[in-house]
Amino acid sequence: GGFGGGGIGVLEIILLGVGGYMIYSMVIRKKRESALAYQSSSQQGSYGPQEGDLSTVDGGIDLIRRMDPSFDETRFKDTAMDVFFKIQGAWTNRDLSTGSDLLTGEMKGIFQQDIDKLVQEKKMNKLENIAVRNVELVEAWQEAGQDYVKALFTANLLDYTTDDKTGNVVAGSRTEPVKFQECWTFSRAIGNNPWKLSAISQV
Repeated sequence: GGFGGGGIGVLEIILLGVGGYMIYSMVIRKKRESALAYQSSSQQGSYGPQEGDLSTVDGGIDLIRRMDPSFDETRFKDTAMDVFFKIQGAWTNRDLSTGSDLLTGEMKGIFQQDIDKLVQEKKMNKLENIAVRNVELVEAWQEAGQDYVKALFTANLLDYTTDDKTGNVVAGSRTEPVKFQECWTFSRAIGNNPWKLSAISQV
């Protein structure tokens, strides 16, 4: 009998209670199993990227090699260093004609604008005794039909600015070298094509 004409009986209440407990236990068990599975996968992943993870430098280089099997990291670093010295020389001489083929159109425009400003102010920014301590590839990826590789340069140099008329130093020092780090990003059309400098960022 029920407590009222349309109410739920005692037996139904007991069955509902047992059923609810079983569902509750099942949910708790599933959550515990999911948590253990997540913990296990996290511990495995903590030792390093999984095979096929293209978010790493090596993964990005693998993508580049698929279209250009001849790509070599050591040779790329040598190329990047050659560009580094040539662009520094062109900047010091305020003349991009010797390095224009090493720059994207956008980078050439940025450099030329800064050089024109130096010429207008009758100043020269000199970079001397450049010593590159290390070149490290820190990013590599493909985007919109382009290969991209970012190289981190660690270097020392003398960086100072002189007045064209007097030759006096107006900024920096002729004798005190400075240590700096810069990321130079190189890009090219996908495949075995020439690399060009497309961005520079300070570290």
